[in-house]
Amino acid sequence: MVLTKEEEAFICRKHEQTLKLRNEYLKQSSNPFRHATGEGGTVFDAGLARFQAMRVSNYEHFRPTGHSFRMGLFAVVLPIAVYAWALKTERDGREKKYRTGQVAYKDRQFKFI
Repeated sequence: MVLTKEEEAFICRKHEQTLKLRNEYLKQSSNPFRHATGEGGTVFDAGLARFQAMRVSNYEHFRPTGHSFRMGLFAVVLPIAVYAWALKTERDGREKKYRTGQVAYKDRQFKFI
C-alpha cells in the first residue's frame, strides 16, 4: 500500500503524540512522591474527563426530531405492542378451545389439581 506524503506525515505526528502521552503517563504513574501532591492514586486523564462530561450533559443537548421519534418507536414501543398482541391472541385462542370443550381438563397446561 502506497502512502502519500501527507498521510505519512499524519501517521508520524500521530505516533509522536502517542509516544508523548505514553511517556507522560508512565512518568506520572511511577512517581513515588505522587501522594504528596494530594491527587490520589490515579492519573488524571483529560480525554476521559471530557467523555464523561459529554455523557452527563447529553440530555441537556437532546433535540427531539423525527428520526429520534422513529428510533424510539421502532426500538421500544413497537416490540412491546407486538409482543402484547401475540400474547393476547395466543391466550384468547387457548381460552376459546377450553370453553368450547376442544381440550379436556386433564390435557390442559395449567389446572388447579
